[in-house]
Amino acid sequence: MRVLFTPRAETHLSKIYDYVALHSNEDRAGAFVRRIIAYCGGFATFPERGARRDDLLPGLRTIGFERSITIAFIVMPTAVLIEGIHYGGQDYETVYL
Repeated sequence: MRVLFTPRAETHLSKIYDYVALHSNEDRAGAFVRRIIAYCGGFATFPERGARRDDLLPGLRTIGFERSITIAFIVMPTAVLIEGIHYGGQDYETVYL
């Protein structure tokens, strides 16, 4: 199974990188984003994890990462689609309603 990032999720990763780089440094930002991407890569072997959020979007699942990220994704027959990567206390639910 493949893991694909939507343009929205890629934008989220870029914004997370910028935020961490601004408040810490570029090395830490790069390492953090790489850990997020690696974690998402694990959905290829075990996609059916996280909480189902059909109330927001049919098939949507969310899962936390390192206590500061919420990853929103959809499991499809041949791929896992990463819909969004939300940092901190962002109100991600309104994005999918």
